Amino acid sequence: MAMVQGCTDARRDGVADYCRQLAWALREQAVDVVQFEHDTARATTRAVRAMRADVVHVQWAPAAYGFSGRVGLLPLHLHQRPRIVTTLHEYGGQQWPAWVPPRLWDALERLNLWDRETGRLVPASDVVVVTNQAHAELLRSRSRTTCRVIPLAPTVSEAGDVPGAARPGPPTAVFFGFVHPGKGTRRLLEALPLARRDLRLRVVGGFTSLAMPERAAREHLRGLTRLAEDLGVADRVQFTGYLPAAEVSRLLHGADLAVLPLAHGVTTRSGALLSVLAHGLPTLVTAADPPDPELVDGSTVSVIPVRGDAAAIACTINGVLADDRLRARLSAGGREVAARHSWQRVARSHVELYEQILRR
Repeated sequence: MAMVQGCTDARRDGVADYCRQLAWALREQAVDVVQFEHDTARATTRAVRAMRADVVHVQWAPAAYGFSGRVGLLPLHLHQRPRIVTTLHEYGGQQWPAWVPPRLWDALERLNLWDRETGRLVPASDVVVVTNQAHAELLRSRSRTTCRVIPLAPTVSEAGDVPGAARPGPPTAVFFGFVHPGKGTRRLLEALPLARRDLRLRVVGGFTSLAMPERAAREHLRGLTRLAEDLGVADRVQFTGYLPAAEVSRLLHGADLAVLPLAHGVTTRSGALLSVLAHGLPTLVTAADPPDPELVDGSTVSVIPVRGDAAAIACTINGVLADDRLRARLSAGGREVAARHSWQRVARSHVELYEQILRR
């Protein structure tokens, strides 16, 4: 299987990290996987022909391809082609080219000639994979291509022995994921003086990514550092930057709870969320609109009642830390959610999909 990606640098791209782990999990299922970055349609076609791939699996995320739709031309070059699978990591946010009027897009998609976001990828695919039901519903409203929902898995799987519930020292909250504007880290810092005075905060994750170039990332880190100093909590906050998975797992095991106060809410589309749940951390989240049905307040997560509100974050943190039974319930419920999103299950679903289309 040829896995076509826009980027293979997992330090800067969450989709690249997903592909790395999916490829590993597929190899465990005896699938021969070759990963490579898409350059041009002709270059990718030559590579696919050279390896005599049975399946070409394109991982679609606009930022990874520089917001260019040229990878959408790939099926036009694959004459006597292998089977094509496309995974849509994002969908519903752009059209290429931008000048085409909506009525024409509707007609092209009804005829299965062209997709406004992926070009020929969706129409020419034997099956399209999406990671959530919302994308599936949008795709089905546009296209006649077969669609399959395969959820995401944890960005960081649990490593090592699970520590006991009792941890020495002051309580530690952790934020995990790329540290970008919109992730709620400013509000989380502002919540720290309002929460327990002995609470520590670790912000675990890189700043630089495809969405945030290095210069902007450095400025964002400086801004958060200044904010922590202005709030008088700098001695209680640690920014780790990007870390290897094993080190992230160690820090997650060393925390008492996770806080993900994203501006637009949290769903199980988040590999970072699935990671903290897999580590048994009682997890506080802001609710998405519509809310994710797997994230049940008081059962699998604790929902921060107001988005973008430092006082609401602090109040929810204090409530969870004060309630041993609630923490135990959230830990167990979160693990159950994460177990439904394991890499083994994700890989098995992909293998079944490949086998089905190769039998056609």
